[in-house]
Amino acid sequence: MDETPKGTAVNSPGPLAGIRILEVGVMLAGPYATMMLADLGAEVIKIEPPGGEISRQVSDSYFASLNRNKQSVCLDLRSAQGRQALGELVAESHALLVNMKPSAIRRLGLTYDALREFNEAIVCVALTGFGLDGGDDPAFDYVIQAATGVAAMTGDPDGPPTLPGYSSVDNSTGLTAALGLLAQIVSGRGGQVDVSLRDVMLSQLNYRASAFLNDGAAPRRYPMGAHSYYVPAQLFTTAEGYLALFITHDAFWAAFAGEAGIEGFPTMAERAARRDEVLAVVTAALARDSAANWEARLKPLGIPVSAVRTLPEALAATPEVVVSAGRFELVRSPIRIAGYEPVYRAAPQLDEHADVIDDLARSAQSAHSSHSS
Repeated sequence: MDETPKGTAVNSPGPLAGIRILEVGVMLAGPYATMMLADLGAEVIKIEPPGGEISRQVSDSYFASLNRNKQSVCLDLRSAQGRQALGELVAESHALLVNMKPSAIRRLGLTYDALREFNEAIVCVALTGFGLDGGDDPAFDYVIQAATGVAAMTGDPDGPPTLPGYSSVDNSTGLTAALGLLAQIVSGRGGQVDVSLRDVMLSQLNYRASAFLNDGAAPRRYPMGAHSYYVPAQLFTTAEGYLALFITHDAFWAAFAGEAGIEGFPTMAERAARRDEVLAVVTAALARDSAANWEARLKPLGIPVSAVRTLPEALAATPEVVVSAGRFELVRSPIRIAGYEPVYRAAPQLDEHADVIDDLARSAQSAHSSHSS
């Protein structure tokens, strides 16, 4: 039996071992980006202001969920001493990721143009609301959902605009920023990477935006979150609970219709053209059994289906995704690489790794002495 403890390294170092990334991040998007990289083996140094990054004030579990596997160094970047220490870190790092207002990023000297004197190869990623040249308007997750059309296309047709129950904009932008950072490192060139919350969300509206730009088809809301192309693909009320059913092609429909006792509508085109009729018969059929039973009946047929679960229910159903990081239970990295299992370390205490600066200074002094001799 494999007795390797859960959450320990297996055969190889992480794929990003040897990569040092600096983070000047606040709240969610930036810290989430660098945590994903830290989980893959990168050394991430979180640079915090005196008093700590603001998300430390939200809750201990909030901070832990976004900052595991990092080091913490406290620097006052408004001071000459803090900027000098930052330069020493930049000289020995591969990338810096920062999410702040553009004016603050420039004022604190956190751009490539300001830092290239310390390291021509440094990759500087600016994660902002509207781009480095997009101004300083406050940009938070819900604001961007409203600004990009996401809220307007979400919810029932006769109801108000709706927001999802989690930070979809921040998380999506964090992942995109991590991708941009790695792409520029792989290129072998230093430089500025510019990622904005607004642009990421508009990009993720891909086929919705394309339908409007090319066909003039503005998004519309359908009841129960129904898909604009596929029918039936939405939530349904059952005899007990709600069911998500996603029929994308005719083979799925044939299998579902056979189990549900429905006749007709054999093609995707016919189902789309006769949407209301299809939904009426599907709704009536699904009302004859519970969501849990429908899932149990339809999954063995290969049909995309799930009963609607709460988060506690979803976590209870997938205990393998929960790992320990210090005293906190967290959801593990979604990236699984053969031969590598992250070691999930607790989020750092404020300035826990202050000696990193001293070590770099000693290293630089030693290198200078060797060169002089």
